[in-house]
Amino acid sequence: MLRPSSAFRLWLVTLLFIFPAVARSTAPSKNSASQSAASQSVASDALLPQTFAGWQLTGTPQQATDPAAADNGDAAVLQEYGFTRYEAANYTRDGGSVAVKAMQFADATGAFGAFTFYRRPNMLPEQIGHGAAFDGQRVLFWQGTVLVNAKFGHLTAMSVAELRDLATELPKPVGNQGTLPTLPAYLPPQRLVSMTTQYAIGPQAYQLSGGVLPAPLVDFGRSAEVVTAQYNALNGMGVLTIIDYPTPEIAMDREHAIQNYFATHGQGQSSWTPALDHSNPAALQVRRSGPLVAVTSGSFSAAGAQQTLQRVHYEVNLTMSNRSAYVPDTSKVAQLILNIAVLVGIFALIAIVAGVSLGGGRVAWRKMRGKSALPEEESREFIRLNLKD
Repeated sequence: MLRPSSAFRLWLVTLLFIFPAVARSTAPSKNSASQSAASQSVASDALLPQTFAGWQLTGTPQQATDPAAADNGDAAVLQEYGFTRYEAANYTRDGGSVAVKAMQFADATGAFGAFTFYRRPNMLPEQIGHGAAFDGQRVLFWQGTVLVNAKFGHLTAMSVAELRDLATELPKPVGNQGTLPTLPAYLPPQRLVSMTTQYAIGPQAYQLSGGVLPAPLVDFGRSAEVVTAQYNALNGMGVLTIIDYPTPEIAMDREHAIQNYFATHGQGQSSWTPALDHSNPAALQVRRSGPLVAVTSGSFSAAGAQQTLQRVHYEVNLTMSNRSAYVPDTSKVAQLILNIAVLVGIFALIAIVAGVSLGGGRVAWRKMRGKSALPEEESREFIRLNLKD
C-alpha cells in the first residue's frame, strides 16, 4: 500500500488552512450583522429631527402608517408610490414657526413620484435635497425616500437654506432604496416646460395627474412606468408621454394597441379621454424604442410631433441612476451556464496544475538527477508478493 508522500501531506495541510480562511473572509461578520440591525433600528426612529438650523420641535409629532392620515383624498395614490409612514411636527424659533409634514416611501422612486404628483406647474424650482419647488407660501422637496412639505409662518430669505439643513437630518436610504428612477432621463430637454414632469407607477396617480391615455391601455399590470411632460414647440404646445415596460416584446404589443386605439378613435376599447379629445389628430403619434413607447398629443403639428418622438432614444448604457441594460431571460440563463462552465474549467485547470506539480513534476525532477522515481524510504513501503515461488 502506498502512503502519502511528505509533499502531498504538506499540500493537504495547506488546504486545511486556506479554505477556512477563505470561508471566514466571505461569510458575513457579526459586525456587519450588527450594522444591519442598527440600520433597521434607525429606520424605525422618528422621521423628523428634534432640531434643525436653530428650529426647535414643540409638542408631540403626529405619526401614522396609514396613508389616509397623510392625505385622505389621495391615499390610493400614496399606496401606489409605496407609502410607509407619515409624521407631522411644528417647530418654533424666536417667535416664528414652521409646520413640517413628511412622508416616507419604500424607495426613492416613490418619493420622486409623490413629489411630481404634489408639485404644481406654477411653483418655482429650488435647490433642496434631490429636488424642490416653492409657491410663495410652502416649500416641497424630496430627499432619498422622504417627501417634505414645509410651511413657514413668516417666510424669509434664509428659509430655503434652513430647509437644506433639515434635508441632511432626514433618514438615509438603506441599500438600493436610494436608487433614483431613470425614466425621466429619457425626456428630451429641448423645449421642455419646467416643472411639468409627472411620474407614475400606478393607474390612480397617472389618471389624477392628467394622464393622456386610458390607464387600461397603458396596462400598469405589466409593471409599466410612465413619465409625462409638456413641450412648448414653435407650432403649438404638446404633451409627450413615455411608457417604460420590462421587455421590448411587451412594449411592441402596447405600441400596436395604442396605434389601433388612435386609428379607431377608441371604439370598442377604452373610452376616448378628454385630453385626446382636445388634441390635434395629427399630433397623436406613437413610436417605440426598445422597451420604451413614446406618445405625443396636444396641439403639436404632425412635423412637430414626429420631431419630438425622434428625440426619444433608449440607450442601454444610460447611467443616470445605474440603469442596467435590458437582458432577456433566455440570455441570462445562457450567461449563467457559461459562467458556471468557465468556473469549472478554472478549477479543473488548477487541479491539473497542482497534480502535475506535486506528482509528475516531482518524479521528473528525481529522474533528471539520476535517481529513482520514488524515494528509497517510500519504495520500501510497497508490499510485494513473490508469486514465482
